[in-house]
Amino acid sequence: MTNLDYNAVAELSLSGELVDRATAKDILNAPDLVLLEQLAAAYKVRYHYWSNRVRLHFLLNAQSGLCPEDCNYCSQSKISSAEIEKYPLIAQEKIVQAADRAANLQAGTFCMAISGRSPSESVFDNVLEAFKAVKTKHDLKICACLGLLSESQTQRLAEVGVDRVNHNLNTSENHHENICSTHTFRDRVATIKNVQKAGITTCSGGILGMNESDEDIIDLAYSLRELDVTSVPINFLIPIAGTPLADINQLNPRRCLRILNLFRFILPKQEIRIAGGREVHLRSLQVMGLYPANSIFVGDYLTTKGQAASSDLAMIRDAGFVLEKPDGSILESDLSIVH
Repeated sequence: MTNLDYNAVAELSLSGELVDRATAKDILNAPDLVLLEQLAAAYKVRYHYWSNRVRLHFLLNAQSGLCPEDCNYCSQSKISSAEIEKYPLIAQEKIVQAADRAANLQAGTFCMAISGRSPSESVFDNVLEAFKAVKTKHDLKICACLGLLSESQTQRLAEVGVDRVNHNLNTSENHHENICSTHTFRDRVATIKNVQKAGITTCSGGILGMNESDEDIIDLAYSLRELDVTSVPINFLIPIAGTPLADINQLNPRRCLRILNLFRFILPKQEIRIAGGREVHLRSLQVMGLYPANSIFVGDYLTTKGQAASSDLAMIRDAGFVLEKPDGSILESDLSIVH
């Protein structure tokens, strides 16, 4: 391991140059002694593109469980025995009510996910109608997480005004076969490219802490850069009882922060969101994650709970960050009044 000049790494990132693999490995394995120096350099890059703004996303799990895929991390997969709620697509009225909640929490993006490999035609039609209803009522950006999508499906999403589609790569191409066998890494890449062809912005990231190597983490970041995705959610594995990865515990708050720093250096202009596992793995250091990242989920995740929205908003306010509204302006109201 070399003694990195993190200001030089930040300048390299801002110049548009790719951080090389040796430097990336050093970032991931840096001693705790230089963590604040590393964070300061990552924040220099983040501030250049995003200032001190934070974007909030609200996630709705609109169809839960009963998935035919065998993703090892997922409580909704066919191989999971996790005790979770299982239900078909919820009614449009409940989807709009969830969007009401997102707007009340000052979220700029309403993210709706459904379980399954790919939506059936009838489910897809209902999803489209729900998105139109949300758009009619709220000035929210909509992000759809619907599984594998064809080119025609992404075109239809564009027609109803969907702003973004989420489809995570999850891990590196090399490690993917250790995580899932029912679809390939290339299947996921194909969906992202279909989204881009439809003119919709792309949301794709990963899940860290799944027995991947440093090389896998770096490869994932490089793949996301090559695909030029717009938004990058970084999830930290929540080991859920009943899933094959239930006994995995590879993360601590400092490791998570180094991972976030690395993704900021490799993906300097992208929106980087701290997603699932934020509360579990960053714990008391959650606010430090906002120095490399510029967005978070507020509220709950797919099958796990998040911390109280009031705590998230207090964290943002206390650190001197400000909220960005859907139109890019700053929310001027007192964040403490939102519950």
